[in-house]
Amino acid sequence: MSELFDEVDEEVRREQLKKLWDKYSIVFIALMVLIVAALGGWRAYQYVEAKKAAEAGAAFEKAAELSEQDKHAEAEAAFTELAAKAPSGYRTLARLRAAAEAAARDPKAGAKLYDDIAADRSVGGEWQDLAKIRAAGLLLDSAGYADMQQRLEASTAPKSTFRHTAREMLALSAWRNNDMTAARKWLDAIAEDGETPPGLRSRAEALQALLPPVAKS
Repeated sequence: MSELFDEVDEEVRREQLKKLWDKYSIVFIALMVLIVAALGGWRAYQYVEAKKAAEAGAAFEKAAELSEQDKHAEAEAAFTELAAKAPSGYRTLARLRAAAEAAARDPKAGAKLYDDIAADRSVGGEWQDLAKIRAAGLLLDSAGYADMQQRLEASTAPKSTFRHTAREMLALSAWRNNDMTAARKWLDAIAEDGETPPGLRSRAEALQALLPPVAKS
C-alpha cells in the first residue's frame, strides 16, 4: 500500500513540475540566454581591455626609446598622444612622462603639466603628491619661498609618502631666499624624523652647518 502512495505522490510531483515548466519555461530559457550573453560580453570586454593594455604598453616602450635617444620633442608628442587614449594605468604614467619631456625643453612648461596632474583627483592621491614634488623640483631655483611653501607644506605631514623630499626642498628654498628661520624649521623636522633617509640626513646636516647661529636673547 505504501508503494502505491509513493507512486501517486511521484505522479503528483511530476504533474506539478510539468505545470511549472509549461508556465515558466520561457522565463527560464530567457534567463539562461541572458547569463550566457553576459558571460560572453564579460569575456569580450576582458579581451578588448587586455588588447588595449598590450598596445598601450608597446606604445609606452616606443616613446621611452625616443626619450633615451634624446628625441625629447617626439617622445613628448608620443606620451601626450598615449595619455589621451590609453587605459587609466598607462594614462597617468604617460602624463607624467610627457611632463618630464616638456621639462627638458622648458621647466616652466613641465611644471605646468605636473600641476595639472596634481590638480586631477581622478589620478589618485599618491600620483598627485608625486606630481606636486616634480613640479616643485623644477621651480626650486626660480620660485619664492612662499610659493614653494604653498605647493609643498601639505606634503610634509608625518605620514606623507614624499615628506622627506618636501621638507628638504622647503629647507633649500628658505635658505636660498634668506629665510633662515624657515630653513632651520625644516632642517629640524628632517633631523627629528627617525625615518629620514641617511643621505638626506647628511645633506641636511651640511646645510645646517651653513646657517648662522641662533641669536641669544
